[in-house]
Amino acid sequence: MPTTPATTDDRSSVRTLLRLWPYVRPVRMRLLTAAFIAIGASCVGLVIPLVLKWLVDGPVAEHDPEGVWLGALYLLLLGVAEALLFGLRRWLVARPLAHVEAEMRAGLYRHLQRLPVAFHDRWASGQLLSRGTTDLMLLRMFLAFPLTFLLVNGVTILVGVVIMLLQNWTLGLVMLAPAVPLIALSAVFEKRYAHAARLAQDQVGDLTTVVEEGVLGIRIIKGFGRHRSQARAFRELSGRLRGTELRKARLLATIWAVIMALPEVAIGATLVVGAVQVADGSLSAGTLVAFLSTALALRWPVESIGFLLAMSQEAATATERYFEVMDAEPETETVPALPSAGSSGTGLRFENVRFRYPDAPAGSPPLLDRIDLHIRPGESMALVGATGSGKTTLTALIPRLHEVTEGRITLDGQDIAELPREDLRAMVAVAFEEPTLFSASVADNVLMGAGATAGTDELNGALSVAQADFVHALPQGAGTQVGEQGLSLSGGQRQRLALARAVVGRPRFLVLDDPLSALDVHTEAAVEAALRQVLAGTTALIVAHRPSTVLLADRVALLSGGRITAVGTHHELLRTNVEYAHLMSGRPTEEEDDDR
Repeated sequence: MPTTPATTDDRSSVRTLLRLWPYVRPVRMRLLTAAFIAIGASCVGLVIPLVLKWLVDGPVAEHDPEGVWLGALYLLLLGVAEALLFGLRRWLVARPLAHVEAEMRAGLYRHLQRLPVAFHDRWASGQLLSRGTTDLMLLRMFLAFPLTFLLVNGVTILVGVVIMLLQNWTLGLVMLAPAVPLIALSAVFEKRYAHAARLAQDQVGDLTTVVEEGVLGIRIIKGFGRHRSQARAFRELSGRLRGTELRKARLLATIWAVIMALPEVAIGATLVVGAVQVADGSLSAGTLVAFLSTALALRWPVESIGFLLAMSQEAATATERYFEVMDAEPETETVPALPSAGSSGTGLRFENVRFRYPDAPAGSPPLLDRIDLHIRPGESMALVGATGSGKTTLTALIPRLHEVTEGRITLDGQDIAELPREDLRAMVAVAFEEPTLFSASVADNVLMGAGATAGTDELNGALSVAQADFVHALPQGAGTQVGEQGLSLSGGQRQRLALARAVVGRPRFLVLDDPLSALDVHTEAAVEAALRQVLAGTTALIVAHRPSTVLLADRVALLSGGRITAVGTHHELLRTNVEYAHLMSGRPTEEEDDDR
């Protein structure tokens, strides 16, 4: 994935942030209540200068000590009220915003599970991980603070300006002089900061990917002594992220310096003009004190504009990144179709199937072209072909991990495109060449391939078929946690557990992608003997590279050049097909000789 989007500068931050409304709507009343409370707290703060005016022009000017103490009490009560109201606002938003973040994260995870395999092939896992963690944290922070205070500070500034103009309009105009340059500067800052924020968040995703790959591939890194080069690559990415963060800091420092300097200059000018008016008697000292106190009370709302805009831009970028995933089209579901009349018991059939990856260059030849293949009910067929011939891709079409480009695949006469994926995948079990295990117990990993009612008997039966008796010697037996990716086990052990997962549910159709490649000769023979009993009652397609695996099948299909070029028994193809004989003998074909 590219790290810098082409459309960042053209998008509307407000329009992007409005996409959060469906998530915020359930808690909108608490957020609105919190906003009104914060506005009330700010308005209480603006009453303090008016009390000061009364105090200076009244009790202080009249030398009334009791009035001074009364004014001090009023100021104390107003300060306590302001603090309590802000505390109440924070309490109101904490729980609902944590709920919003949790709902968005759960929605992202659910959506990721529904996206096609082609999507996951294109996206780095670190980019997806950063969207579910860092980006959602930024959104929660935005909803908790900047969203509210953009409104609160806007109202506070408006009310404060009205109060100042009512007290003295000439001083008010002096204070308003910096408004125009501040607005223009904020517009420029928003555009530049948006680009830097997007770049930084994408670079965080890239860095997360490197960390994840480094952890999962630690054995390779150590085995080949590549820790220095990996550390160097990490430092380079980290350096780029550092540079982008420094650029953000420079932008924020620039606008903050200007935002702080202009109001200070305006306050200084106001003090001079006001002092002159007090000296000539056209303005009371209390009014000047109240005006300056109001201006000082507005310093925080004005000075906060810079980082509130920065946080809003980061939130808009996080929202954009979140919906880049949420907008991706999930696997389309089909309306369940009634079985065709007389279609039961016809097995697995490929009819003129073509497949080209969705992101393949236009005009490129299909990876699979006009595949016609029939596996009869209860029959096991081995699929043989050279490396890169498309065997794994063909097997992935059966559970609809990829969708056929043309043609159709039928199970017992019914087009798999007309079957709901949940029903289809309940009928078809798969064991991939690369066995993937989850950070869970052995039992949980194996029973993923069975129904909810499966128990110990089914588990032990599947472990027996896969010759995975090593499980019983583990510290907690089948309850032992296998660790991330199952890397605490050997390759052969992981492969046997993946095979057990495939057969535990006694599926009607079984797809095995070179399921015995990591086993030693003796274990392979034992697994094959047990697997024959399972294959006797199911329709199976087995990707095979070795004669021992081929002999598990009733017939063999040869995949070459994206097409099925021969079908027959193992011995028939050995006699009649040169390419097949070369593949089974392990000797290179003529094409491979030419490549050398």
